[in-house]
Amino acid sequence: MMEEVAGAFGTSASFALRLGQTVFSSSSLLFMCFRIDFYSYTSFCYLVTVMGLVIPWSVTLLVVDAYSVFIKSLQIQQRIVMIIFLGDMVLSYLSLAAACSTASVADLLLEAGGSLCPARLCGRYQMSAAMAFLSWFLSSASCLFNFWLFSSL
Repeated sequence: MMEEVAGAFGTSASFALRLGQTVFSSSSLLFMCFRIDFYSYTSFCYLVTVMGLVIPWSVTLLVVDAYSVFIKSLQIQQRIVMIIFLGDMVLSYLSLAAACSTASVADLLLEAGGSLCPARLCGRYQMSAAMAFLSWFLSSASCLFNFWLFSSL
């Protein structure tokens, strides 16, 4: 019999991680999309694209975790855990890259002066990058927990 790995797929901790990922990635996307000026910079478009991928992934797994926790326990299969692990790993790498590039471009625009990016707008971009970093942190934690679960199956 397998021990239950805290934070792995199908647990209440995984439900909390997925909820946090959904909230932070959605808020990152909302902060970025308050104005349409983000289309001018590739790193901002990249963040919007990546968060557009993270949100449905997190919501789907949030629903499955909610079903597993509140309704009944799902039987965990090695293939499913491997797919979730690989999806989390790829999306966490993409989220980290998007958050880093957005933070660096927003900082560069602030240092260049207010002519390229007003302080209030660049502050929104920085807040979007911060939310993306938080989403990345939760996604990488979920990836590690599911890797631990995969190795114990």
